Amino acid sequence: MSLFDLSGKTAIITGSSRGIGRAIAEAMADQGARVVISSRKPGPCEEVAAEINKKHGDGTAIAIPANISSKEDLQALVDETNKSFGQIDIVVCNAASNPYYGPMSGISDDAFTKILQNNIISNNWLIQMVAPQMQARKDGAVIIVSSIGGLRGTPVIGAYNISKAADFQLARNLATEFGPDNIRVNCIAPGLIKTDFAKALWDNPETLKRSLAGTPMKRIGEPEEIAGAAVYLASKAGAYMTGQTLVVDGGATVT
Repeated sequence: MSLFDLSGKTAIITGSSRGIGRAIAEAMADQGARVVISSRKPGPCEEVAAEINKKHGDGTAIAIPANISSKEDLQALVDETNKSFGQIDIVVCNAASNPYYGPMSGISDDAFTKILQNNIISNNWLIQMVAPQMQARKDGAVIIVSSIGGLRGTPVIGAYNISKAADFQLARNLATEFGPDNIRVNCIAPGLIKTDFAKALWDNPETLKRSLAGTPMKRIGEPEEIAGAAVYLASKAGAYMTGQTLVVDGGATVT
């Protein structure tokens, strides 16, 4: 059996109708997992689930829309997953918000609060909803998709970076709490990836040039290049890794 095999496992991936979340869902399905596609809009979720089922067979993927800012939506996501698949083995907290681009001096209280709520508190909500069954089985994997932004300062996405730095600490704290129950909690910190979410950082050629100036690989990453890290952290290959942040950034943080 492959170290990366996920057969018999069920994974919830938030924000998985596109971008990094979708790539993670597809990669986990490739390794045998049953996957739950979740984002705010039902249509895109159903389209992704249908494509995965076409490739791997009906019942591999289901679509359960949820707004991560709603505790009720997240509880319904967990309840419907348990009803459909029987249990939850892997949680990938990928969905995030960044409604503001500019200096911290200009951010509104509402925008700052939304970023902290969706990128930190909502992650903790979902993890705590799933943790009891993982504790009962003495097995589980939690992955928070953070960002290298949590390791650096910036004049334009400061609140977002603050939230991503907090995710590193959320993983460390939860890894400490859940470790005795064999639940692993880790972060992935992507660099600049070609997604709609990060479009403001790569769509303009001059902005992209500045973004890549200190990146040894001199190119933007693709969503699929983050998916392998998630499979590693969810599988037996990552069985002794917890409380850590796996940086996948083309070398941007080493220069």
